[in-house]
Amino acid sequence: MDLHLTHKLALITGSTKGIGKAIATEMAREGADVIINGRNAQEVIKVVAELQQQFPQTNPQGAAADLAKADDREKVFTKFPKVDILINNMGIFQPMDYFDINDDTWDKFFKVNVLAGNSLAKFYLPKMLEQDFGRIIFIASEEAIMPSGEMPQYSMTKSMNLSLAKSLSKLTVASHVTVNTIMPGSTLTEGVEKMLEDMYGNSNLPKEKWEADFMKHHRSRSQIQRLIRPEEIGRFVSFVASPDASSFSGEALRLDGGLVPTIF
Repeated sequence: MDLHLTHKLALITGSTKGIGKAIATEMAREGADVIINGRNAQEVIKVVAELQQQFPQTNPQGAAADLAKADDREKVFTKFPKVDILINNMGIFQPMDYFDINDDTWDKFFKVNVLAGNSLAKFYLPKMLEQDFGRIIFIASEEAIMPSGEMPQYSMTKSMNLSLAKSLSKLTVASHVTVNTIMPGSTLTEGVEKMLEDMYGNSNLPKEKWEADFMKHHRSRSQIQRLIRPEEIGRFVSFVASPDASSFSGEALRLDGGLVPTIF
């Protein structure tokens, strides 16, 4: 299926690994010219080279920057003054007891998971409206609407992503610019692999059973009873970012394996 993304310029934040890298890979597969972002310049260079080799018909580029810092954002804005697609994927998470979360931690999660993406959207949205095409997608989580209680500081920021995206979508009425949020369920990223190692590493449970045990005891509502793979999210994001997905705007799109109950 041709998603008509050929040479669309797409900035994917936090894209040197995990969900972000999977999104960049799938969008490049569809012909998009992706901008890889991460704080580590060497990792950015490595991923750009990988994608250039895999998809030589595209033009992947790097934007090594800590987008939670205003100075770094300005450097990215100077290098890439306009993009067709912005995927606000960058984020941090960590299971924490509510009573152990201090104010500095709340501030950090708010700054990284909400304010950075807001700044990018505020810069790029007017330019998308001028050209009458654009896609802004926030990668949230099922935690936005069904907090597990395991990381309240993270869940709060993901709920904010939904609210912000809805507000921004109101600014795009009657245009060919859309703003949406995608809410993946628990996904087998490098971070989740480490979390499983921390949870089960000292147990007697064989490694090949960690995923099933985690889903059974911590995500029992999941219909698929497995962790979602990053490439599955990458393919869905590519569709929502494409010109073919013009009917989605202001939506909170679920990709959670049936984890969140549907109320009719």
